[in-house]
Amino acid sequence: MKDTTYYSAYSIVGILTLLGVFFVAAAFLANRLLSPLRPTPEKQLSYECGVDPVGSGWAHTHVRYYIYGYLYVIFAVDSVYLFPWATVFAAPGFRGATLVEMFVFLGFLAVGILYAYKKGVLTWLQQ
Repeated sequence: MKDTTYYSAYSIVGILTLLGVFFVAAAFLANRLLSPLRPTPEKQLSYECGVDPVGSGWAHTHVRYYIYGYLYVIFAVDSVYLFPWATVFAAPGFRGATLVEMFVFLGFLAVGILYAYKKGVLTWLQQ
């Protein structure tokens, strides 16, 4: 094995970083040199499935489903915590403590859902 100093070992990282920056810069330069630059009104239009846009693109819509997206993310992240818990729960000597911890964790989730329900956040249309 070859004897290397501390900083010479990181020279490979520096070289690869410079090489990566070079390739990105080369790609941007090639795009700039090879792309045609003739803007027309048709090229400036929004394109959606081959249909020409009609009217203004600034239509105001009420998006009420975002709270369901938030709730999904919260419960998806919580399920990430449930899978490791299940493996630790199966280990000998951890059953009682991990069971109590998980019920406390699920209790916090239940309190959050009940709070959202009481506030009327989970209704689709606001009255």
